[in-house]
Amino acid sequence: MNNLLIVDGMALLFRHFFATSLHKNYMKNSKGIPTNGVQGFVRHVVSAIHDTNATHVIVCWDMGAKTFRNEIDPNYKAHRPAPQDELIPQFDMVQEISKQLGFHNIGIQNFEADDVIGTLAKSLDNSYNIKVISGDRDLLQLLDEHIEVWLTKKGFNIYNKYDKARFIEEYELLPKQLIDVKAFMGDSADGYPGVKGIGEKTALKLIQTYGSVDGVLDNVHELPKGQQAKINNSIEALKLSHQLAEIHTEVPIHLEEIISEMPFSIDITSMVQICENFELKVAKNYICKL
Repeated sequence: MNNLLIVDGMALLFRHFFATSLHKNYMKNSKGIPTNGVQGFVRHVVSAIHDTNATHVIVCWDMGAKTFRNEIDPNYKAHRPAPQDELIPQFDMVQEISKQLGFHNIGIQNFEADDVIGTLAKSLDNSYNIKVISGDRDLLQLLDEHIEVWLTKKGFNIYNKYDKARFIEEYELLPKQLIDVKAFMGDSADGYPGVKGIGEKTALKLIQTYGSVDGVLDNVHELPKGQQAKINNSIEALKLSHQLAEIHTEVPIHLEEIISEMPFSIDITSMVQICENFELKVAKNYICKL
């Protein structure tokens, strides 16, 4: 089977923007526009293509702050700060460059990149060996026979690599049960509550024992009185959190068109010229060394 690389585009852009902006190194071009996040994105994707031996490449993008999850809960991700001024012009720039470099780019209104990644992975897992690159642990719920998730660590090619077997061994759960764990523990970064007073360790034990949120609720009388009280006081929040934690894998996409557009082969000369055109000196130098 061919190797398909699916990249969480915004995750890489943000990661590399903050890695260098910490030292005020914005890598501005001749027009004074920062390019630091874009340059990191380019270097990271090119490195990932090499590391995964990818013959097919898709980059998935978030398409604005609001998605269907905000209709479920207006507080979802509502507390996140506005992006820094130096990052804003890089949103359009990175997608344009990604397109010019020949990566197949996808973003669907009203859905997060995670949902698009999940839909693609589940639609294509019988036909490709899939590597998903992101910093988002929520994507571990997608792990399957031909789907791996490589979580970014420091640098461009150091990952915390998960396949289905590693997840099952480490968590003593199936990947899909991560949704139930997240429902109990909540996610402060995404702004959904879970059950107040129940953290990851307890959430894992509950799902290892009872299998699901419904399994816990059916057997809540078996739990210590303190846990019973916490859960009974938070049933609505628990069910809401379960909805928000689940990656939607039925996003409307044009699969045949995507399959025809995602094959990729590296053209160093062309990539160097594109970096030159956009004044991406650091990315250009990196590509030249390949």
